[in-house]
Amino acid sequence: MTESPRPPADRRRSRKISNGRPGYIVSAQNHGREGEDCPGLAARLAAASILNDIVGRYHPLDECFSGTAILSRLGGLEPRDIALTRSIVTVALRRLGTIRAALAGLLEKGLPRQAAHLEWTLIAAAAQILFLEVPDHAAVDLAVRATRLEAKNAPYASLINGVLRNLIRAREKILLESDPLDHDTPAWLAARWRKTYGEAEAHAIASAHREEPTLDLTVLSDPLIWAERLGATVLPTGSLRLSTHMPVTELAGFAEGRWFVQDAAAALPARLLRVGPGTRVADFCAAPGGKAAQLAAAGAEVTAIDRSAERLKRLASNFARLNLHADVVVADIVSLKGPPFDAILVDAPCLGTGTIRRHPDIAWIKKPRDIAALTALQARLLDKAVALVKPGGMIVYCTCSIEPEENEMQISALLRREPSVVRVPITADEVGGLPEILNENGELRTLPLHLQAAEPRLSGLDGFFAARLLRRS
Repeated sequence: MTESPRPPADRRRSRKISNGRPGYIVSAQNHGREGEDCPGLAARLAAASILNDIVGRYHPLDECFSGTAILSRLGGLEPRDIALTRSIVTVALRRLGTIRAALAGLLEKGLPRQAAHLEWTLIAAAAQILFLEVPDHAAVDLAVRATRLEAKNAPYASLINGVLRNLIRAREKILLESDPLDHDTPAWLAARWRKTYGEAEAHAIASAHREEPTLDLTVLSDPLIWAERLGATVLPTGSLRLSTHMPVTELAGFAEGRWFVQDAAAALPARLLRVGPGTRVADFCAAPGGKAAQLAAAGAEVTAIDRSAERLKRLASNFARLNLHADVVVADIVSLKGPPFDAILVDAPCLGTGTIRRHPDIAWIKKPRDIAALTALQARLLDKAVALVKPGGMIVYCTCSIEPEENEMQISALLRREPSVVRVPITADEVGGLPEILNENGELRTLPLHLQAAEPRLSGLDGFFAARLLRRS
């Protein structure tokens, strides 16, 4: 390994490549003339900055590629470079543990303290070298150029160069020894999943998170016709699974509002309410609106409730494209009052660990301490649903989490404190004839390891839980 220049004696302390927060990173907008003249450099600078924002500052991945983030981190980049930036960031998040372990092995004493802020430059380059079809020389050269852009970083360019060249030589060994559960899953989540699901299932869940899944669609009518038009597969649950890489907005039927993007597992809870024309149904925490759209398409009179006016704007936009109607209400659901509903869907806020295969940032921005606040809120939402549903009315509670406290334990606690509520078991024929996605209590429990196909990206489901409840008359 190439040694770094020796800083003054009082600054020779080092920083380990671990879970610490990196410092300042050059952004895509302050790279100066050299960056403007070097193709691909701005994308690498943006990727390093965004990785810092996500893991160091807990900013969600999608937010980093939308709204004001486009201006602050990605301003001036061509669509192709933005796509490359997102690819680097996404694969770095999927394989962050493997990358960090590999770099730690090549930096036995860690990064020099003065170079600690270059951790994400190294990680972005390592993601390209190990997992993307980027020429090795380009990944190394651009990382070195990024290092030289700042005077305080420039002395460490040779260190960055040496580490990355050694990474290339060690690539085969690194990939062979990498384990999805032990390396690419935060230790606290790996321990939870081993306890809840056992070693084999926990490992299969972690393995599924390494693969970039394709998109699923919910069609409003004629799924077989749209499957043929889109070259999609009809899943047992009724959703369509795409194989194309085309942008969604360019696909047939998008502009006409014939379908919308929704994971096959996310499409199941709304169906379990069994609503029909004229059913008055409330969707708690409705934005961005996929489940509410399903209810409206079935003919129900939908009241879509969410506390975020901004998120409800997205719901309204989706409904306009789909030519559907809902009464949109901005409100704190826990304090909601009004006439009772025939049915209620509680799409509860949750840890989101069932969606890591689509949102790999979740693994690194969520913390164990988040569970207590979320479970308390979920319990309040369930109690409010019981209070606002008519006697004889149905409630479906769902989350996109695979943590038992938010799901099975939440329902068990509700049934203990609310004797007027009973569980209505879900049957296999309601979920595409897939008994493996139901638990012993007749509750829905999908996992990323379910619905395997020959090609990994065409496999899997988001991790979802749903329970159907009846308030007795």
